[in-house]
Amino acid sequence: MTDEAMIENRTFDEIAVGESASVTRTLSKRDIQLFALVSGDVNPAHLDEDYAESDFFRRVIAHGMWGGGLISAVLGTELPGPGAIYLGQSLRFLRPVGIGDAITATVTVTEKRADKHILLLDCRCDNQNGETVITGEAQVKAPTEKIRRPRIALPDIRLSDHDGYHRLIEGVRGNPARTAIAHPCSAAALAAAVEAAEAGLIDPILVGPRARILAAAAEAGKDVAAYRIVESAHSHDSAAKAVELVRAGEAVLLMKGSLHTDELMGAVVSRATGLRTERRISHAYVMDVPGHPTPLIITDAAINIAPNLEEKADIIRNAIDLAHVLDIGQPRVAILSAVETVNPAMPTTLDAAALCKMADRGQITGGLLDGPLAFDNAISEAAAKEKGIVSPVAGKADILVVPDLEAGNMLAKQLTFLGGADAAGIVLGARVPIILTSRADSLRTRLASCAVAVLVARAATKAAPGLPEGMRT
Repeated sequence: MTDEAMIENRTFDEIAVGESASVTRTLSKRDIQLFALVSGDVNPAHLDEDYAESDFFRRVIAHGMWGGGLISAVLGTELPGPGAIYLGQSLRFLRPVGIGDAITATVTVTEKRADKHILLLDCRCDNQNGETVITGEAQVKAPTEKIRRPRIALPDIRLSDHDGYHRLIEGVRGNPARTAIAHPCSAAALAAAVEAAEAGLIDPILVGPRARILAAAAEAGKDVAAYRIVESAHSHDSAAKAVELVRAGEAVLLMKGSLHTDELMGAVVSRATGLRTERRISHAYVMDVPGHPTPLIITDAAINIAPNLEEKADIIRNAIDLAHVLDIGQPRVAILSAVETVNPAMPTTLDAAALCKMADRGQITGGLLDGPLAFDNAISEAAAKEKGIVSPVAGKADILVVPDLEAGNMLAKQLTFLGGADAAGIVLGARVPIILTSRADSLRTRLASCAVAVLVARAATKAAPGLPEGMRT
């Protein structure tokens, strides 16, 4: 193995007074998050940018012991290295360390005590400007035997802070949107509505049998005295009355409670009393995927089982409108299949090619379309390059259009349960946005779903055409 692949110590006899060693590391936000995760120290001075701006140093700073950890790294890997036993450490913190600071930790041997093989070492950490940020002294028992071992590769770690969702929710708080909650008759459904209200996102109108709503509130430990309750006989009646509230202009959002999705959507798509528009109704997940730099919109994973070409065109139009609401000016739309070439034996590849031609002819506007693309070369530039795909969409997709509901549902759930992603869901193409949440959703995901719906309602985009002026927030 090369020297870089090995770690080797210095024995007590090999070390001379005055000898020194150093390591340098540039502090990143990720370093601070990892240190907080391991230590449990969640002091807002280290993690909360808004708080830090008003704090003494006016910026996020590292935990003091992060610099102490660099000193420990020098002692454990360089001088003396493997076999050293830490006996004591004093530290004095002189200056704060902020994100982007390059800190060099140096230890220098000041004394050797032969009777017990003890070293005293001067310790200091300096920043990129030559300013000393930490000083101290370490006492270490040095190894007496030579050790040379392969350097252990550290595991890959993905941090999932869901900053995108947090910013989305914070940006929407205040001026809550009037929302008809269809049949919130379970503790989970009732809690989802009340938590969104407590977060300042929605002003709920609870539609369902009063006794069941109050029982659900008691089970969830939520007080619903401040919210309007519209009495209904059963779940189908709840769906119909919630839709009627929207049609009457008393609500600008519709939210699923504890009834089945089919019951709610049946009331929504009714030609006589529903919320249909000229658009096909479709569902979109706004996915916050750890390790992926931008949100991914996946559509359709909940409404259209096996959409035809015309229906896919509307699904794409709805998703593009949603992307615009999320400040993605010209979203890149990847039309997914199992392969990235047109194959007459695979109808999904023919649909993808036709949809791209529709975009070329101006039938679908507002985004860049390409397809067919396989999932890997839709989101990975390296995979696209390996396949020789030259495209403004490949490797950079913002919207993933799946071939059918089964593929979309499996993709979204794989990202959620294996990839640690959050999936905020919304139904588009009706007169108002419709919030679909699941009992398995985290509080953050439920709030993000509401926040996305509020944004769409406020924008009154073509994804919700036909919305009367008085129904806008």
